[in-house]
Amino acid sequence: MTMTHYMELLATAQPWHLLLFMAVPVILAETIAISELYLLFTRNFSGAVAHLSHYCGIFAGAYFLGVFVYLLLNAVLPLTTGGGWRGPADIIAVLFYLAGVVPLGGIALLEVGVLGKGRDAEGRLKLHATFVALFLVVAHVAMIFGMLNPEILGWTPLPALPVQAAPMQM
Repeated sequence: MTMTHYMELLATAQPWHLLLFMAVPVILAETIAISELYLLFTRNFSGAVAHLSHYCGIFAGAYFLGVFVYLLLNAVLPLTTGGGWRGPADIIAVLFYLAGVVPLGGIALLEVGVLGKGRDAEGRLKLHATFVALFLVVAHVAMIFGMLNPEILGWTPLPALPVQAAPMQM
């Protein structure tokens, strides 16, 4: 079975790639999502949970922007110019993963006051919740296609080249 580049990235350099590319963004996003539910129910926009969500949102956006730039330069561009993509599942997984920069960046911009100017606390919360939902969608699409064997969607690996035996030397 063949892996997508998304899954290969997470499986190599264990545990570092898994922590850097999956655990940190997901833990931050889940913290923001759980905080979001708390804030929706309590309407306490100035308590500890609101502050936690605020700082996680800023950090998540900045962190994932770094991940986005790193993977764009070190994976997407080389795979594209070198013809190394492993079919549609591979492309969908990587591009949806990278699309996470839009909602996480949106949350960070909202938290620092660039977005949502002129909205009240509830209006900003609605925009915040929309970004959280969008991140959950793109992250789950990336995970689903990333775990898929790319051969299922029609990609065929190149046949292995036969190994030439070296002539015996005496």
